Amino acid sequence: MDVVTDVMQISGVRGSLGARMEAGGHWAVGIDEEDAALHAVTAGGAWLTRAGHPPIRLAAGDVVLVASRVPHTLTDSPGTRNGGCDRAAAERARRTGETVRVGTAPGDDRMVTIQYTCDHTVRTQLLFALPDVVHVRAGSGAECLDDTVRMFGRELAHPQLATTAVLNSLVDIMLIQLLRAWLPTRAHEHRGTWLGMLGDPVVRRALEHIHADPARDWTTGTLAAATAVSRATLSRRFPAAIGQSPGSYLTQWRMDLAAARLHATDQSVEAIAAGVGYHSVPAFSRAFSRAHGSAPGRYRAAARS
Repeated sequence: MDVVTDVMQISGVRGSLGARMEAGGHWAVGIDEEDAALHAVTAGGAWLTRAGHPPIRLAAGDVVLVASRVPHTLTDSPGTRNGGCDRAAAERARRTGETVRVGTAPGDDRMVTIQYTCDHTVRTQLLFALPDVVHVRAGSGAECLDDTVRMFGRELAHPQLATTAVLNSLVDIMLIQLLRAWLPTRAHEHRGTWLGMLGDPVVRRALEHIHADPARDWTTGTLAAATAVSRATLSRRFPAAIGQSPGSYLTQWRMDLAAARLHATDQSVEAIAAGVGYHSVPAFSRAFSRAHGSAPGRYRAAARS
Protein backbone atom coordinates (compact mmCIF):
# COMPACT_ATOMS: atom_id res chain seq x y z
CA MET A 1 0.00 0.00 0.00
CA ASP A 2 1.50 3.34 -1.11
CA VAL A 3 0.38 5.60 1.73
CA VAL A 4 1.83 8.80 0.26
CA THR A 5 0.02 8.30 -3.05
CA ASP A 6 -3.19 7.48 -1.18
CA VAL A 7 -3.03 10.69 0.83
CA MET A 8 -2.20 12.79 -2.24
CA GLN A 9 -5.18 11.37 -4.12
CA ILE A 10 -7.69 11.83 -1.31
CA SER A 11 -6.42 15.32 -0.49
CA GLY A 12 -6.83 16.23 -4.16
CA VAL A 13 -3.29 17.40 -4.89
CA ARG A 14 -3.36 18.89 -8.39
CA GLY A 15 -0.63 20.64 -10.33
CA SER A 16 -0.81 23.12 -13.18
CA LEU A 17 1.91 24.70 -15.27
CA GLY A 18 2.19 28.38 -14.46
CA ALA A 19 4.46 31.03 -15.90
CA ARG A 20 7.57 30.25 -17.92
CA MET A 21 10.03 33.05 -17.33
CA GLU A 22 13.08 34.42 -19.13
CA ALA A 23 14.91 37.12 -17.22
CA GLY A 24 18.00 39.22 -17.74
CA GLY A 25 19.83 42.20 -16.31
CA HIS A 26 18.14 43.47 -13.17
CA TRP A 27 14.80 41.84 -12.48
CA ALA A 28 12.46 40.93 -9.65
CA VAL A 29 9.13 39.08 -9.60
CA GLY A 30 7.02 39.04 -6.45
CA ILE A 31 4.82 36.00 -5.78
CA ASP A 32 1.98 35.80 -3.27
CA GLU A 33 -0.32 32.92 -4.18
CA GLU A 34 -2.99 30.86 -2.50
CA ASP A 35 -1.39 27.74 -4.00
CA ALA A 36 2.01 26.19 -3.35
CA ALA A 37 4.55 27.27 -5.98
CA LEU A 38 7.35 25.08 -7.32
CA HIS A 39 10.12 26.87 -9.19
CA ALA A 40 12.52 24.88 -11.37
CA VAL A 41 15.54 26.74 -12.75
CA THR A 42 16.29 25.40 -16.23
CA ALA A 43 19.11 27.85 -17.11
CA GLY A 44 21.07 30.61 -15.41
CA GLY A 45 20.08 31.26 -11.82
CA ALA A 46 18.07 33.37 -9.40
CA TRP A 47 17.69 34.36 -5.78
CA LEU A 48 14.65 33.54 -3.69
CA THR A 49 13.98 36.06 -0.93
CA ARG A 50 11.44 36.13 1.92
CA ALA A 51 10.91 38.76 4.57
CA GLY A 52 12.77 37.86 7.74
CA HIS A 53 14.80 35.02 6.19
CA PRO A 54 18.22 34.85 4.51
CA PRO A 55 18.09 34.77 0.69
CA ILE A 56 18.47 31.43 -1.08
CA ARG A 57 20.64 31.11 -4.18
CA LEU A 58 19.05 29.01 -6.93
CA ALA A 59 21.32 27.59 -9.64
CA ALA A 60 20.44 25.86 -12.89
CA GLY A 61 18.82 22.53 -12.07
CA ASP A 62 17.67 23.59 -8.60
CA VAL A 63 14.06 23.02 -7.59
CA VAL A 64 12.31 24.83 -4.73
CA LEU A 65 8.77 24.36 -3.42
CA VAL A 66 7.28 27.29 -1.51
CA ALA A 67 4.18 26.63 0.58
CA SER A 68 0.84 28.26 -0.14
CA ARG A 69 0.35 31.80 1.14
CA VAL A 70 4.07 32.36 1.66
CA PRO A 71 4.99 35.64 -0.11
CA HIS A 72 8.39 35.51 -1.80
CA THR A 73 10.37 37.12 -4.60
CA LEU A 74 12.50 35.71 -7.40
CA THR A 75 15.21 38.14 -8.39
CA ASP A 76 18.64 38.50 -10.00
CA SER A 77 20.09 39.79 -6.71
CA PRO A 78 18.82 40.06 -3.12
CA GLY A 79 19.16 43.85 -3.40
CA THR A 80 16.95 44.27 -6.47
CA ARG A 81 13.58 45.75 -5.62
CA ASN A 82 12.24 46.89 -9.00
CA GLY A 83 13.45 44.83 -11.91
CA GLY A 84 11.38 45.84 -14.91
CA CYS A 85 8.56 43.34 -14.41
CA ASP A 86 5.38 43.96 -16.41
CA ARG A 87 2.87 42.78 -13.80
CA ALA A 88 0.03 42.50 -16.32
CA ALA A 89 2.17 40.35 -18.63
CA ALA A 90 3.32 38.23 -15.70
CA GLU A 91 -0.28 37.64 -14.58
CA ARG A 92 -1.31 36.75 -18.14
CA ALA A 93 1.60 34.31 -18.42
CA ARG A 94 0.64 32.74 -15.11
CA ARG A 95 -2.85 32.07 -16.46
CA THR A 96 -1.87 30.91 -19.95
CA GLY A 97 1.50 29.22 -19.37
CA GLU A 98 3.21 31.38 -22.01
CA THR A 99 6.73 32.75 -21.57
CA VAL A 100 7.05 36.09 -19.82
CA ARG A 101 10.22 38.12 -20.31
CA VAL A 102 11.35 40.34 -17.48
CA GLY A 103 14.33 42.48 -16.64
CA THR A 104 16.47 45.23 -18.07
CA ALA A 105 18.37 43.06 -20.59
CA PRO A 106 17.87 39.97 -22.78
CA GLY A 107 17.26 36.90 -20.66
CA ASP A 108 19.84 34.28 -19.68
CA ASP A 109 17.96 33.13 -16.58
CA ARG A 110 15.13 30.70 -17.34
CA MET A 111 12.73 29.03 -14.98
CA VAL A 112 9.31 27.49 -14.87
CA THR A 113 6.72 27.76 -12.12
CA ILE A 114 4.25 25.00 -11.27
CA GLN A 115 1.35 25.60 -8.93
CA TYR A 116 -0.07 22.90 -6.66
CA THR A 117 -3.39 23.06 -4.89
CA CYS A 118 -5.38 20.61 -2.78
CA ASP A 119 -8.68 20.18 -0.97
CA HIS A 120 -8.22 22.24 2.19
CA THR A 121 -11.10 20.48 3.95
CA VAL A 122 -9.19 17.18 4.02
CA ARG A 123 -7.45 16.77 7.38
CA THR A 124 -4.82 14.23 6.27
CA GLN A 125 -2.49 16.37 4.19
CA LEU A 126 0.91 16.09 2.58
CA LEU A 127 1.47 19.61 1.23
CA PHE A 128 0.52 21.25 4.54
CA ALA A 129 2.90 18.99 6.44
CA LEU A 130 5.88 20.35 4.50
CA PRO A 131 7.89 23.38 5.69
CA ASP A 132 7.50 26.78 4.05
CA VAL A 133 10.44 26.15 1.70
CA VAL A 134 11.73 22.83 0.34
CA HIS A 135 14.95 23.29 -1.66
CA VAL A 136 16.73 20.51 -3.55
CA ARG A 137 19.96 21.51 -5.25
CA ALA A 138 21.03 20.21 -8.63
CA GLY A 139 23.55 17.40 -8.39
CA SER A 140 22.57 16.56 -4.81
CA GLY A 141 22.26 12.89 -5.74
CA ALA A 142 18.64 13.07 -6.83
CA GLU A 143 19.31 11.92 -10.38
CA CYS A 144 15.65 11.39 -11.27
CA LEU A 145 14.80 14.95 -10.22
CA ASP A 146 17.75 16.25 -12.24
CA ASP A 147 16.49 14.30 -15.26
CA THR A 148 12.98 15.73 -14.84
CA VAL A 149 14.28 19.31 -14.74
CA ARG A 150 16.35 18.67 -17.88
CA MET A 151 13.30 17.20 -19.64
CA PHE A 152 11.31 20.30 -18.70
CA GLY A 153 14.06 22.51 -20.09
CA ARG A 154 14.26 20.59 -23.38
CA GLU A 155 10.50 20.59 -23.92
CA LEU A 156 10.29 24.32 -23.25
CA ALA A 157 13.28 25.18 -25.43
CA HIS A 158 12.33 22.88 -28.32
CA PRO A 159 8.57 22.27 -28.46
CA GLN A 160 7.61 19.19 -30.45
CA LEU A 161 4.62 16.98 -31.13
CA ALA A 162 2.42 16.79 -28.00
CA THR A 163 4.73 19.00 -25.92
CA THR A 164 1.74 20.17 -23.88
CA ALA A 165 0.90 16.57 -22.95
CA VAL A 166 4.50 15.92 -21.93
CA LEU A 167 4.63 19.06 -19.78
CA ASN A 168 1.34 18.22 -18.09
CA SER A 169 2.71 14.80 -17.15
CA LEU A 170 5.97 16.28 -15.92
CA VAL A 171 4.02 18.59 -13.60
CA ASP A 172 2.95 15.58 -11.51
CA ILE A 173 6.30 13.82 -11.85
CA MET A 174 8.21 16.90 -10.68
CA LEU A 175 6.44 16.99 -7.31
CA ILE A 176 6.95 13.26 -6.74
CA GLN A 177 10.64 13.43 -7.61
CA LEU A 178 11.10 16.46 -5.35
CA LEU A 179 9.50 14.59 -2.45
CA ARG A 180 11.58 11.48 -3.16
CA ALA A 181 14.75 13.54 -3.10
CA TRP A 182 13.94 15.56 0.00
CA LEU A 183 11.79 13.49 2.36
CA PRO A 184 14.12 10.57 3.17
CA THR A 185 16.78 12.93 4.47
CA ARG A 186 14.40 15.04 6.57
CA ALA A 187 12.04 12.55 8.22
CA HIS A 188 13.66 13.04 11.65
CA GLU A 189 12.77 16.75 11.51
CA HIS A 190 9.06 16.04 11.26
CA ARG A 191 8.34 13.75 14.18
CA GLY A 192 4.92 14.56 15.54
CA THR A 193 3.51 15.31 12.07
CA TRP A 194 2.14 12.99 9.41
CA LEU A 195 5.57 12.95 7.73
CA GLY A 196 7.05 11.44 10.88
CA MET A 197 5.92 8.00 9.73
CA LEU A 198 8.73 8.04 7.17
CA GLY A 199 11.27 7.76 9.97
CA ASP A 200 9.57 4.90 11.81
CA PRO A 201 9.11 1.64 9.87
CA VAL A 202 6.72 0.24 12.51
CA VAL A 203 4.36 3.19 12.22
CA ARG A 204 4.67 3.17 8.43
CA ARG A 205 3.62 -0.49 8.33
CA ALA A 206 0.70 0.24 10.65
CA LEU A 207 -0.45 3.07 8.37
CA GLU A 208 -0.17 0.76 5.37
CA HIS A 209 -2.56 -1.67 7.06
CA ILE A 210 -5.05 1.11 7.85
CA HIS A 211 -4.96 2.47 4.32
CA ALA A 212 -5.23 -0.97 2.72
CA ASP A 213 -8.37 -1.85 4.71
CA PRO A 214 -9.89 1.21 6.41
CA ALA A 215 -13.24 -0.53 6.98
CA ARG A 216 -11.72 -3.26 9.13
CA ASP A 217 -12.61 -3.16 12.81
CA TRP A 218 -9.13 -2.06 13.84
CA THR A 219 -8.11 -1.69 17.46
CA THR A 220 -4.66 -0.83 18.72
CA GLY A 221 -4.26 -4.51 19.61
CA THR A 222 -5.26 -5.91 16.20
CA LEU A 223 -3.20 -3.27 14.42
CA ALA A 224 -0.18 -4.11 16.57
CA ALA A 225 -0.61 -7.82 15.83
CA ALA A 226 -0.82 -7.15 12.09
CA THR A 227 2.32 -5.03 12.35
CA ALA A 228 4.11 -7.74 14.40
CA VAL A 229 4.81 -5.57 17.46
CA SER A 230 3.33 -5.41 20.94
CA ARG A 231 0.36 -3.22 21.72
CA ALA A 232 2.51 -1.19 24.14
CA THR A 233 5.13 -0.60 21.44
CA LEU A 234 2.60 0.64 18.90
CA SER A 235 0.82 2.77 21.51
CA ARG A 236 4.14 4.47 22.29
CA ARG A 237 5.62 4.84 18.81
CA PHE A 238 2.52 5.85 16.83
CA PRO A 239 1.84 9.20 18.60
CA ALA A 240 5.56 9.88 18.92
CA ALA A 241 5.91 9.60 15.15
CA ILE A 242 2.78 11.34 13.83
CA GLY A 243 1.26 13.09 16.84
CA GLN A 244 -1.92 10.97 16.99
CA SER A 245 -3.04 7.70 18.51
CA PRO A 246 -3.89 4.84 16.12
CA GLY A 247 -7.61 5.24 16.89
CA SER A 248 -7.57 8.98 16.27
CA TYR A 249 -5.77 8.58 12.95
CA LEU A 250 -8.12 5.79 11.84
CA THR A 251 -11.17 7.98 12.49
CA GLN A 252 -9.60 10.96 10.71
CA TRP A 253 -8.72 8.89 7.64
CA ARG A 254 -12.16 7.31 7.51
CA MET A 255 -13.79 10.74 7.59
CA ASP A 256 -11.49 11.99 4.81
CA LEU A 257 -12.38 8.96 2.68
CA ALA A 258 -16.07 9.49 3.37
CA ALA A 259 -15.88 13.16 2.40
CA ALA A 260 -14.15 12.29 -0.87
CA ARG A 261 -16.80 9.69 -1.71
CA LEU A 262 -19.65 12.04 -0.84
CA HIS A 263 -18.17 14.60 -3.18
CA ALA A 264 -17.14 12.37 -6.08
CA THR A 265 -19.67 9.50 -6.13
CA ASP A 266 -23.40 8.89 -5.98
CA GLN A 267 -23.07 6.18 -3.33
CA SER A 268 -25.69 6.33 -0.62
CA VAL A 269 -24.73 7.51 2.85
CA GLU A 270 -25.41 3.96 4.06
CA ALA A 271 -22.95 2.49 1.53
CA ILE A 272 -20.29 5.08 2.34
CA ALA A 273 -20.69 4.49 6.08
CA ALA A 274 -20.22 0.75 5.61
CA GLY A 275 -17.28 1.34 3.28
CA VAL A 276 -15.37 3.19 5.96
CA GLY A 277 -16.16 0.78 8.76
CA TYR A 278 -19.41 2.01 10.34
CA HIS A 279 -22.25 -0.45 10.84
CA SER A 280 -24.53 2.29 12.19
CA VAL A 281 -25.47 5.24 9.97
CA PRO A 282 -26.32 7.47 12.97
CA ALA A 283 -22.90 6.74 14.51
CA PHE A 284 -21.26 7.55 11.17
CA SER A 285 -23.26 10.77 10.82
CA ARG A 286 -22.24 11.92 14.29
CA ALA A 287 -18.55 11.21 13.61
CA PHE A 288 -18.72 12.93 10.22
CA SER A 289 -20.45 16.00 11.66
CA ARG A 290 -17.76 16.32 14.33
CA ALA A 291 -15.03 16.10 11.69
CA HIS A 292 -16.53 18.31 8.96
CA GLY A 293 -19.04 20.50 10.73
CA SER A 294 -22.13 19.27 8.88
CA ALA A 295 -24.10 16.08 8.34
CA PRO A 296 -23.10 13.87 5.35
CA GLY A 297 -26.09 14.81 3.18
CA ARG A 298 -25.65 18.53 3.77
CA TYR A 299 -21.89 18.23 3.15
CA ARG A 300 -22.54 16.51 -0.19
CA ALA A 301 -25.00 19.19 -1.30
CA ALA A 302 -22.63 22.02 -0.34
CA ALA A 303 -19.61 20.38 -1.98
CA ARG A 304 -21.45 19.85 -5.26
CA SER A 305 -22.90 23.34 -5.34
